[in-house]
Amino acid sequence: MMIHRALFPRSLLSSSSWPRSCLSSSFSKVGGGCHGDASRAVSSMPEPCRSSPFSDDESRDIDWDSLGFGLLPTDYMYVMKCSEDENFERGQLSRYGNIELSPAAGVLNYGQGLFEGLKAYRKEDGGLLLFRPHQNALRMRTGAERMCMPSPSVEQFVDAVKQTAIANRRWVPPSGKGSLYLRPLLVGTGPVLGLAPAPEYTFLVYASPVRNYFKEDSGALNLYVETEFVRASRGGTGGVKTISNYAPALKAITRAKSRGFSDVLYLDSVNKRTLEEVSSCNIFLVKGNVISTPATSGTILPGVTRKSVIDIARNRGYEVEERAIDMDELFDAREVFCTGTAVGVAPVGSITCMDKRIEYQTGAGTTCQELYSTLVGIQTGTIEDKNGWTVEIS
Repeated sequence: MMIHRALFPRSLLSSSSWPRSCLSSSFSKVGGGCHGDASRAVSSMPEPCRSSPFSDDESRDIDWDSLGFGLLPTDYMYVMKCSEDENFERGQLSRYGNIELSPAAGVLNYGQGLFEGLKAYRKEDGGLLLFRPHQNALRMRTGAERMCMPSPSVEQFVDAVKQTAIANRRWVPPSGKGSLYLRPLLVGTGPVLGLAPAPEYTFLVYASPVRNYFKEDSGALNLYVETEFVRASRGGTGGVKTISNYAPALKAITRAKSRGFSDVLYLDSVNKRTLEEVSSCNIFLVKGNVISTPATSGTILPGVTRKSVIDIARNRGYEVEERAIDMDELFDAREVFCTGTAVGVAPVGSITCMDKRIEYQTGAGTTCQELYSTLVGIQTGTIEDKNGWTVEIS
């Protein structure tokens, strides 16, 4: 669903309404080398804004009920740069806007880039919570090593996410109305012609308020088992969150959606028999008291929500198996659900496999609903966080 900027007061969209100390033109262009003009711009920029210049009262005109999972640009993004033989040092908030890249940038020519996704939630008392940002930071570092890129430290990553969330505080929906999706990016922005690591890198975090990822809202998903295309191969990059994993999935997704399905479920690339994951999330099967999910053995992304749901399920007495799952097991499952930062915990109503439609239990009283309620309660602060997963930032 498209959200029109007309929903927001003109005064909130005007740069003239922002305190001058919080604005910076130094990063209106973030291309170029770390040792050139860009590095001098970094050193001359004012101190980062540590709080939002808007009060919560000034966000009341936003139509939160109209949110979907589409880009709604917020006010600030965070930018930090370094060259290939340096470490990331100091970044800064700047106004959200376009960035300038060389046509020869490593990310444009060779796809040298990673991204993460996490959310900030508003508590009932108005405070903000992040959910397990350290896990996202660690996953980015693992991906950066695979992609021959320098990466921010865990502390730098978490601090950047905190600053971005706080600066865009007015865009965090009220409790129960959605969340602020945070998208950290790590990309090779330096120019390179031959196949090689880029000479410069940019770490960037931007944000957008979101609600449900799938159009089904709170309804169940209908998946299609993809037997032609594969998502990842052994020895490839399926286990890291590189940007190059996602565009190849568009063909299969587009075809499935044109047939009325929500998304596709991929099989392994060798025998096309064992389950891998859905385009945007991990998958779980429920049979009795046993919950099964494909093991993350290199071709499957180790999702932060996946990891959290496994821990929650075990704490609630379920037996959780991480193993190879043959597609024939889809016919025996009582429930199927998906997990991911964007989708949360989403029930699957049906899966079409080899032209056979299999239906599953959904709704109240299901394992999926139990795990979903517990996860959301921890994320929003209504259930005690006994694991130290949440980070309160305001």
